This record gives sequence, C-alpha cells and structure tokens, in this order.
Amino acid sequence: MKQVRSSRYLLILMMIFSIGLAACSGEEESQAGTTDTTSIPPDEIVNTAFKDEFPLHYESYLKNAEKSNPPGSKFVTDIEPNLPMLFHNYGFMLEYNETRGHAYAVEDVINIARINDNSIGSCMTCKSTAVPALLDEMGDDYWGANFRDEIVPRTLELGAGGESEDLGEFGHMSIGCSDCHDPATMELRITRPSFTNAMERRGIDVTEASKNEMRSYVCAQCHVEYYFEPENQKVTFPWDNGLKPEDMFEYFENQAKDQNFDYDWVHSISGAPMIKAQHPEFEMWSYGPHGEAGVSCADCHMPYERTDGAKKVTSHHWTSPMDNMQNTCLNCHSDKTEKQMRDRVDAIQDRHIEAMHETQWHSVRAHYFVNRMITAGADEEKIEEAQYYIRKGQWFWDIIAAENSDGFHNPQGGADSMRTSSDASNKAIEIAVSELAKLGEDLDELERQIEETMENVYNEGDPHEKHTHAVNEYFPNVLELDE
Repeated sequence: MKQVRSSRYLLILMMIFSIGLAACSGEEESQAGTTDTTSIPPDEIVNTAFKDEFPLHYESYLKNAEKSNPPGSKFVTDIEPNLPMLFHNYGFMLEYNETRGHAYAVEDVINIARINDNSIGSCMTCKSTAVPALLDEMGDDYWGANFRDEIVPRTLELGAGGESEDLGEFGHMSIGCSDCHDPATMELRITRPSFTNAMERRGIDVTEASKNEMRSYVCAQCHVEYYFEPENQKVTFPWDNGLKPEDMFEYFENQAKDQNFDYDWVHSISGAPMIKAQHPEFEMWSYGPHGEAGVSCADCHMPYERTDGAKKVTSHHWTSPMDNMQNTCLNCHSDKTEKQMRDRVDAIQDRHIEAMHETQWHSVRAHYFVNRMITAGADEEKIEEAQYYIRKGQWFWDIIAAENSDGFHNPQGGADSMRTSSDASNKAIEIAVSELAKLGEDLDELERQIEETMENVYNEGDPHEKHTHAVNEYFPNVLELDE
C-alpha cells in the first residue's frame, strides 16, 4: 500500500507541475494553431480573409488599429531630444516617431519623411504581408527595386479587394496573419528569408524548431538588427559572431567590410562613418532573463485568453505585457501583486531612460568636439581615431535605444552596452581635447558653443526643422567644407 500511495502522490505532483508549466508556456488553444486544413487559399495575404474562420483572433487583431492618430515625434524633450544631432545627414534626422501598432506599418512607411525617391524595396520588407509574394515575383530584384515607383504600386495591387474600415487604409495588408501562419493549415512558419539565412550561418535549421521556439522565431523575422548588403541591397542580419551588441559591432568591423559595407551614412557634424541600429528586440531578449528561461515572445506579447464562451485563444493584439498583466506577468509571477510587478518594470525602465539620455549626451559632445578638430586642422590620423570611437560609441547606445522595451528585455545587457558607449564617446572627446589643446583652441568657448547649439535644437518647435539648428557657423557641415 505504501508503494501505491507514493506512486499516487508522485502522479499528483507531476500533474500539478504540468499544469504550472502550461500556465507559463501555453498549451494548444481551441480555435487556431492546429494543423487542420482551412478553406483559406495557401497564397492568401490579405488579413481580412481570415476573419470568418478565426473571428476571435481577428477581433483581438483589430485592437492593433486602435491608435489611429499619427504617432508623436521622438524628438521631444522627455523622449530623445538629441536625435536630430546624432543622426545628422541621415533620414532619421528628418522624422523619427513613436510606434503606433502593426496595422499602420504600410501607411507609416509610405508617409515617413525618411522615405524618398531613392528608397528601395528592402524598406518594405517588414511592413506588409505582400512581401513574400513580391519576392516570389521579383526574386532578388525585389531588394533594390524603387520603393515608390515599383514596390508600393504592386503592393497595393496585391492587397486590392481586402480593404476594411476597421483596419484603416492599408491595415488589410500590413503585418498580419500570413506573415506568421500558413493560411491553409495555420501552422507557424517563416516567411522572410533573411532570418532563415542568418540562422543557417549560425548553424541553426529553423525547420527543426520546436513550437515554443517558433513562438519567438516568427517575431524575429522583423524585430531584429539588419543592414542592406551592398551587392543587391538584400536585408541581412549581422549575427555570424553572436547576438550581443559587441558581437554585431565586431561583424560590422570585419565581415561586413569584407562585403564592401563600410557604413550606413557619414555624419555631417563629425565626418564619422556611422552604423544605424534597428529594433533588436530578438537579440536583446535572447540573452536576457526571459530569453534564457525559455519564455517566448508570444508568452508575454500574445498571451492566452479565455473568451466569453470559455474558449482559450491567443491574443493577436501585439502590445505591452503591462496592458494585460493578469494574463502575462502574473501568469508566471503569481507570488507578486500587479503593483509590485508594475513598480519593478517602471524602476528598470526609468533607470534605463535616464542612462540613455546621459549616454546620448556624451555622444553629441563627441561629434561636436571632432567637428572642431576638423575645422581647426588637427592631425588627420587623430581625427580618424576619434571618428572610430564616435562610431563605436553611437552604435552601443543606438542598438539599445532602437530596442523597444526601454531596457526591460535585458536590463544588464542594456546597461553594459551603454557603459561601453559612454567610454567610447569620452575616448573620442579625450583625443579631441588633447589635439585641440596643442592647437591653442579655447576649450571653454567650445563647450559654450556646444551647449548653445544643443539648446537651439531643443527649442525648435517643429520636429522636422530641429536638425537645421545642429550645424552653424561655428560647427559647419564638414561634408561641405571642400565644396
């Protein structure tokens, strides 16, 4: 009897443990995520085509279109007021806004000031469900095709007939169902070859991925750092050395240069060859606390919910876990109250934002110090050395600033990267101070001019005009000095 009773207790414990795991990692839901065949064509790209068969998921997806007002600028004082200077001579100095939801991806990329007559197909890659069809039609010509003249018209043609007032002008073909699901079976799938190629170079076969891995991989097709390969402008992920900021910086300094990719743009204040970081949520999450614990992107950003009919479905409202804490944070952190969890997140993000402002301030000063080196006629080798540290310093804060969790996905990784950034920016300033002192430059006046220039940028009320105050008679556009 004792052995039977022990076995029974063991079975009960195993059942309880399994229920706990299901609560955190999810289980099969009642309506989608199965391999049952749907009536939807396998090549369907329009989001509204999924409404009738998956009404509960579609209803939650509509919430991605709730923020219908145009997004606000990041250039305001309490967000990132230094960006018009830090991105000078690059499209991001013209307009850089807060996010407002996946349903507006096509509308926003078409209208953003960074897009111009020379923009290419790669700019649409993570914006529309039409992209896989465009790749099938155009092959590698897609990447370098003209954005306005070729990509946008064909994208609109592919989405014609699926419009919905609920999703706005282009929400029916913005990021949606077919990006992550096979329409015929609803199995999770990868539709962007850049991710598959990057994983192959790391020795990972995504076709062997578990369902839990796929619940992050489908997000990682787009929420990542990338650059445009010079040969055909293909979207490429710099992951060959690893996923940490230092690994990717090493890639840009070595493998990317071997491909003739030297920089995204040349900074017109410092003349430094710069790298622009993009939204690396996947990379930062991967070695943060949740990534290392095996918590997928979907666990927090697409939690399971019970509907009125008691069916359990995955929310397709892609938003902050803080908006639905009962089904996200508290699902695993059951020993905490909502207030405790919210206070913890707020503390992490407040420290991160404070550090970010300080780090960007060091970077701005470095650009202006090197500008003065150039106009004062400092030694060319010293200028190039300082420009290298500017490039490094800006990369290590930008890769964190561009990541949309305000440090929460990886608090320690973010802090480490920003520390590296400040050290590099201050090294550039140190080189500049030494060289400018040799030339008899008035360093107090230089500091005064930097402060005045920054204030002029801050005080400009029109976000689209802030960058015009970043250069002046004292700090000229160094790219125009030889013209």
